[in-house]
Amino acid sequence: MDDDEPLEPETKDETESLPAQHSSDETLYCEAEPLSTVEKEKPARESSETDLEIEDTEKFFTTGQKELYLEACKLVGAVPVSYFIRNMEESYMNLNHHGLGPKGTKAIAIALVSNTAVTKLELEDNCIMEQGVLSLVEMLQENYYLQEMNISNNNLGLEGAKIISEFLQRDSSSISNLELSGINVGLTSLDLSWNQFHVRGTVALCNGLRSNVTLKKLDLSMNGFGNEGALALGEVLRLNGSLTYLDISSNDVSNEGASRISRGLEYNENLKVLKLFLNPIDVDGAVLLILSIKRNPKSRMEELDISNVLVTEQFVKTLDGVYAVHPQLNVVYKAMQGLSVKKTLFLWTNPMKLIQNYADQQNITVVDFLKSLNPAGTMKMHVGEFRKAMVQQNKVPLNRYQVGELIKRLDEKTGMVNFSFLNTPKT
Repeated sequence: MDDDEPLEPETKDETESLPAQHSSDETLYCEAEPLSTVEKEKPARESSETDLEIEDTEKFFTTGQKELYLEACKLVGAVPVSYFIRNMEESYMNLNHHGLGPKGTKAIAIALVSNTAVTKLELEDNCIMEQGVLSLVEMLQENYYLQEMNISNNNLGLEGAKIISEFLQRDSSSISNLELSGINVGLTSLDLSWNQFHVRGTVALCNGLRSNVTLKKLDLSMNGFGNEGALALGEVLRLNGSLTYLDISSNDVSNEGASRISRGLEYNENLKVLKLFLNPIDVDGAVLLILSIKRNPKSRMEELDISNVLVTEQFVKTLDGVYAVHPQLNVVYKAMQGLSVKKTLFLWTNPMKLIQNYADQQNITVVDFLKSLNPAGTMKMHVGEFRKAMVQQNKVPLNRYQVGELIKRLDEKTGMVNFSFLNTPKT
């Protein structure tokens, strides 16, 4: 029999024993008349009902897994999958490429609510979409036996990705490995911070990110994935062509992890911001990171945040060489050991005052000077382009610290600087 061939009830009596269909299409927790009805007291539960539950106020019925699944299919209007019925007592369930759709997935989810056998579920390429992933997430809140699930390439879209993100933040299931390749069609920003999904969760996520072409901003801070997770992310940076912002702060990434990230940075041509704040990286790991950027002539890195690292004078000299290759780059570190107060005061001389002095000498406005640095002649520039232009111009002597202070004043927090508010007439 074909795996997807519809299954007919075995006898007329069995058909007649099925209860009337509930009126709500959202009802997912099915009841079927078993061969021997067993009355049980309804267990005390918190108010955590999901779309997968219908509970009689006085009792509920136990039923076989097959009967439950068949009634679920009848309820949602899905064709039963014989492979699922034959293997529902096995630990591994492979339903890849079965064309389930949202309804078929909903029926599977209903049957799995009470299933204690299946620990790994494969659902790749079933076009389950947003409705299907919602059914699965609700099932996972009830099933504490399922540990691994693959829902790659299922047209989940933006709303489906949001459902997954919210589910991961709740941390309310036993799932330890979730494969999401192809999840984020059209998704440009994803925040999965503070989820503590550790190494396996990070590896599963990275499997989907390697070939992703839309995600721009990803926040994975506070997840504790350590150096093994950093290895997977290094591979993502080597292959991914869309990410421009990555926050992996506070993930127990040491110099070893920094080395693995560095390998990806040597090839990456799109990442602009990398935040590694609050990781146990010292100056040796910091050197690995900046040298990897220097070795990549196509790097577009604009900000590297290692602001808990206390660097040395030798590091600063090395960084100057990196800046010579990539003038758009800004590395944020804690401080330099042994920096004198006098030198510190020199570094932080008000940059706007220096620009104003030059503008007065030339009988122009500050805005005139800043616009002259922009090839487009407008009052807005990308932060990296502005930093590069300010460092390379020779009319006003500014060091990188002063340029950084200037950017803080003009930054719109959107990756752009705007100096239109400085546009006051010359008197």
